[in-house]
Amino acid sequence: MNEVRVAAVAKELPPYSRKTEDIIPLVETWLGDQDERYRRKVIKIFEGAAVDERYSIMSPEEVFTMTSFEDKNAIYVREAKKLGKSVLQKALTKSDWSAVSLDYIITVSCTGIMIPSLDAYLIEDLGLKQDVVRLPVTEMGCAAGVSGLIYAHNFLKSNPGKRAAVVAVESPTATFQLNDFSMANMVSAAIFGDGAACVLLSSEEISNGPKIIGGGMYHFPEATHMMGFDLTNHGLKMVLDIAVPETISEHFPDIVHPFLEKYGTSIDKIEHLIFHPGGRKIVQTVEALFGTMDKNIDDTREVLRAYGNMSSATVLYVLERFLEKEIKEGEQGLVLSFGPGFSAQRVLLEW
Repeated sequence: MNEVRVAAVAKELPPYSRKTEDIIPLVETWLGDQDERYRRKVIKIFEGAAVDERYSIMSPEEVFTMTSFEDKNAIYVREAKKLGKSVLQKALTKSDWSAVSLDYIITVSCTGIMIPSLDAYLIEDLGLKQDVVRLPVTEMGCAAGVSGLIYAHNFLKSNPGKRAAVVAVESPTATFQLNDFSMANMVSAAIFGDGAACVLLSSEEISNGPKIIGGGMYHFPEATHMMGFDLTNHGLKMVLDIAVPETISEHFPDIVHPFLEKYGTSIDKIEHLIFHPGGRKIVQTVEALFGTMDKNIDDTREVLRAYGNMSSATVLYVLERFLEKEIKEGEQGLVLSFGPGFSAQRVLLEW
């Protein structure tokens, strides 16, 4: 069986950024007509979100301006093309690959709607070959960065000597609902930011980069209501159940142990946790679960602090940090994310 390796990871950020402390006055103005107790509660959510700064495809003033779904989505489409092109180019340069050498392109995004999907524009803009295989992944939310790795791995495992790119571009700010005063919207506004990432993978006989041992998905029963978007006349409205951290906690042993056993390893042998920072509460939940096993998720917490939750792209920012470390041969890493479905997605890496 041929090996599949991660050749490179790159990230790209949109042009606008604000520190959380500078966004709070805008939030206060936005909530001006709301009850004072409610306003204080929302400000507390922003202050306690463990996000110091976030990036955006539009200026903060634009985010807080009432515009139509059509207008916001048009900005999403325009900026997604730019970010996607830029991050794919960056990754190709990092690994010294030409665009035409890619055999498979997976684009990942759930925060806007475009048909044809982003991959079609990347093929055009960067001159990918005409028989490149496309796969757009749109409805898997925060978990989709790992889904993309799983699909790329499956394709490359059965096709030796090939190359794949996973490009994740997300703009949660394009989905922000000004007339939705639900707690789900407040929490998502406090934790989310925009960003893009690209992972290049290969089934060629190359020696650099960690190899993927295996990947898998775990579906939580009777949990489709827990996370996602409702499509309304105003755009994509956030659905986020407060029971998400607790549900993860209950299923955690089933998510982690059988998956690792399948590949002949165990949590004791996992040195590196590459975990998606869904938000402060999910990070704390997973940290508590892994902490009892003497593991840390410092890189996850740091990515949340510096960028916020950029949906599917975020876990790839965490992965990039691990690719920049000096990691000993034979050490293993577990990539883990959660998303709508409700599902957990996992990939096992070995350096």
